[in-house]
Amino acid sequence: MPSDELTEIAKLYYVDGLTQEELAASFDMSRVKVGRLLKRAVKEGIVEICVRLQHPPEKTAPLEKALIERFGIQRAIISVDHKDPERQRDLLAGLVARYLDQTLADTSVVAVGMGRNVSAVPQHVVSNQRRHCSFVCAIGGSYRGGEAMNSDQICRHLALRFGGESVTLYAPAIVSDETIRDALLANDTVRQSLNKAQHADVALVGVGDILEDSNMVRMGWFTSEEITTVRDLGVVGDIMGYDFIDIDGNLAETPLLGRVIGLTIEHLRQIPDVIATASEPTKVTGILGALRSGTIDTLATTQSIAQTVLNLARASDGKRIPSEHSDA
Repeated sequence: MPSDELTEIAKLYYVDGLTQEELAASFDMSRVKVGRLLKRAVKEGIVEICVRLQHPPEKTAPLEKALIERFGIQRAIISVDHKDPERQRDLLAGLVARYLDQTLADTSVVAVGMGRNVSAVPQHVVSNQRRHCSFVCAIGGSYRGGEAMNSDQICRHLALRFGGESVTLYAPAIVSDETIRDALLANDTVRQSLNKAQHADVALVGVGDILEDSNMVRMGWFTSEEITTVRDLGVVGDIMGYDFIDIDGNLAETPLLGRVIGLTIEHLRQIPDVIATASEPTKVTGILGALRSGTIDTLATTQSIAQTVLNLARASDGKRIPSEHSDA
């Protein structure tokens, strides 16, 4: 059986919840054969019992290689596509969780951003190895937006799953002006937490889009009208929730400049492995801009998004102004 069809059967069973009887009818085969194929999918590593579903290596390898070669990143993590956004986010989060499980060691320090894709990762950590890691907030907190918008909550969940400690950044994510921000950055407690985040071994961050119902609007940082104005300036997305970029990866001036307590793009560039995770098709241009910013080392996304980003990069090559960060 072709690996694509085997992956599809595994996805329908483990992710979509179809029974073996339903699969047998859909694929015109016996229930016994379906059972054998599902066991084969586990044996060949297409699906893990925890359930992390991935394409066979020959399916994702060309995409991963193309992303690495074009954008100069270290690696790409590609998930199978799923039509349900929540399931899609979970599938990708499972692969990111496995990558962290494979790479984190005792004394590792992980700077943690915010967002739904980042928040989904600790839910999928399945590890028998306890580590003395530190998970430190890469941005301050917000009372709006729920747990996904609070780096501190995500850090606590990661520490619970992997072991180690959670380091809180005792400051709001955004303040009213630069003077207040500077005063908070001078605070010894805030400075120590941010210094630890700046010297992290790994950073786990999200890539945002510029939509009227984006996280920034839900958190009250922007009105939908302000988002429209920012988008009209050529902004295509953000890294870390507030560093806004154009499609060439250049930083854009927005009302949030000088008001955020957290790591900046320049800080992220000094961290050895910045993992950017994004599962939503609306973030394609934001992902392209983020890749061109020279910030990302590991991109985690879906098969269709990866292909679209590559297609968009090729299509825009003749239209863009060369960026100092990348020649992608």
